[in-house]
Amino acid sequence: MDKFQAVLNLHLQHPRALGYGLVTLLTAGGERLFSVAVFQCPCSAAWNLPYGLVFLLVPALALFLLGYVLSARTWRLLTGCCARGARPGGCGPRLRAALVCVQLSATAAVAPLTWVAVALLWGAFYECAASGSAPLARLLCRGRDPACEAQLPLAPCHQARAPDAQDLLKELKAQSQVLGWILIAVVIIFLLIFTSIIRCLSPVSFLQLKFWKIYLEQEQQILKSQATEHATELAKENVKCFFECSHPKEYNTPSIRDWQQISSLYTFNPKEQYYSMLHKYVHRTEKSESIKSKEGDTVIPILGFVDTPGMHTTADL
Repeated sequence: MDKFQAVLNLHLQHPRALGYGLVTLLTAGGERLFSVAVFQCPCSAAWNLPYGLVFLLVPALALFLLGYVLSARTWRLLTGCCARGARPGGCGPRLRAALVCVQLSATAAVAPLTWVAVALLWGAFYECAASGSAPLARLLCRGRDPACEAQLPLAPCHQARAPDAQDLLKELKAQSQVLGWILIAVVIIFLLIFTSIIRCLSPVSFLQLKFWKIYLEQEQQILKSQATEHATELAKENVKCFFECSHPKEYNTPSIRDWQQISSLYTFNPKEQYYSMLHKYVHRTEKSESIKSKEGDTVIPILGFVDTPGMHTTADL
């Protein structure tokens, strides 16, 4: 029981890190299963290169797009955007939207980079693709057996008759693994630099960030509870009036504009300390005032978690 509680506490304290770790493990496992059960290099000079590249890059592209689809922040940004685009200021300033897209892309890139790195470390996809590349074959077979270049595409299937061509398979695997480790090193260095920069540029302290996350968790739990209760009461009243042929009593429900304002992406303003768009909305000075964009509002990368708490996960949408 104590071990289970420790695991639960770890999940609550580091949900994003554990989420990325789970995505990485699932992607690595999926790549290995894919390469063993599905991948069969055609060992053809015409097909090796496109076949290997398709298995190396197309799943990575699919995972990248899936990362966008599964991100609640994507749909928070896009929902109603076309309808708002017909009005002045629809979809927000371009620079702010571009920054949000960069953040979404960085998050979505975790799985595809994992796929490519693991695939390169195993080497099967690269061996197949590289053996079908005529320029690379000429380079590798320079000074070797004259039949090496023609036999190289057969090497991944161990059908090459020229001994030099079969020996080059080890060299191709070494190249693949070196590229894989280089990719991993580049990603880790970039991640370290990026994390350090956004932490350094944070307008709030480490402890306030912890408090902020606690507040958001509580706000979303209460919002979901109150929304469920309000929706239940409204549904009961409407059904009751339908069967009794009576007029329903009035319920105060937020307007479309109210929902749009609290659903917009969070922007930070150093002059006003609000922990969410709902917090900003209830503290507006005038009822007709828009909270979407004010002078001094900026998108802060480290505060991206404000747009993706509990009720706004893709599963709930």
